[in-house]
Amino acid sequence: MPSLNPEFFLPRTQTAIIAQGPGKLAIQHDCPVPSLEPDMAIVQTAAVAINPADAKMLDYSVATGAIHGYDFAGTIVALGVDAPAHLSVGDRVAGMVFGGNKLQQNIGGFAQYVGAMADLLLRLPDEMSFEEGASLGTGVATATLSLFDRLRVPATLDDLRRGEPKQGDFVLVAGGSTASGTRAIQLLKNAGLRPIASCSPANFALVKQFGAEKVFDYHSPTCAQEIRDYTGNELEYALDCVSQADTTQLCFQSIGRAGGRYVSLEPFRDTVAQTRALTIEPSWVMVLSIFGRKVALDGEYGREAQPEDKRFGALAFSTVQNLLDRGLIQAHPIKVMPGGWEGVIKGVDIIRRQALSGQKLVYSVV
Repeated sequence: MPSLNPEFFLPRTQTAIIAQGPGKLAIQHDCPVPSLEPDMAIVQTAAVAINPADAKMLDYSVATGAIHGYDFAGTIVALGVDAPAHLSVGDRVAGMVFGGNKLQQNIGGFAQYVGAMADLLLRLPDEMSFEEGASLGTGVATATLSLFDRLRVPATLDDLRRGEPKQGDFVLVAGGSTASGTRAIQLLKNAGLRPIASCSPANFALVKQFGAEKVFDYHSPTCAQEIRDYTGNELEYALDCVSQADTTQLCFQSIGRAGGRYVSLEPFRDTVAQTRALTIEPSWVMVLSIFGRKVALDGEYGREAQPEDKRFGALAFSTVQNLLDRGLIQAHPIKVMPGGWEGVIKGVDIIRRQALSGQKLVYSVV
């Protein structure tokens, strides 16, 4: 039988932010609350975070009428029969969902009640606020899928869980001060690898705080040469968390003479990739495949269902939960913004106008 909070009545409708059309969001007070499926949890939302994808997909591949948003934190009020054993009704959790989904329009992070895949939830430690927790979901999913599956760094999720200190291979994280970047650096360090990063000098201290061994100024015209010198011209792995033409070029120029692998978070520039087509294997991550269901987005963002990514995601979040319980995971710096649900809509406009690094916009919605 599903687990329900006996003192809580789950309503049939809720307040949520829905897509009205390309680039347009609105607050709606009569959205259906998602039905509880066996592998789901219903989470009463306390805080949400803003991601670049919240603006990008609204503009590029809008699902009119669907609840929007990815990252959230709150309290479990109902739990499906197939949910992981470590979760209980009443737990404070954080996670991500596929908001703006044409195939599941009642599920999104910008809602009073989120229907989340329970395997992709993290139980928050007592000392972590909902606002801090809201910064975790997409960063954890992106970093784990990118590093330990697509990029195939020389460490496994088992290595990450054990956290045995060792001097492994170098891994470059371009855009180390982004939320995905700091998460990747922290996971690489815990897995026994040697993360190095590029970012603005203003964020050097932050990136080192998360575990980067060395940080390079991406503005410098000699940045790639400095990275090659530091790594002895033997760098094999690069994760591009900015995914623009200049960062793709930086990564390709930084990878050592023998070549290696490159993974971006957006479609990469093939013209750049062709400059080292024989020695560097490039790919890019569509993180929404981690739910194991069809990603019904336009163009190259669309994906057929990939059940193996769902299995990977469950193992990855279980591994990160272990680190979180041991105090080895910290939240990306946040900026708590005012305005509740109205503020969230403004936050999507902010992320559309300017790329943020060093902090993540978060809104309390209780």
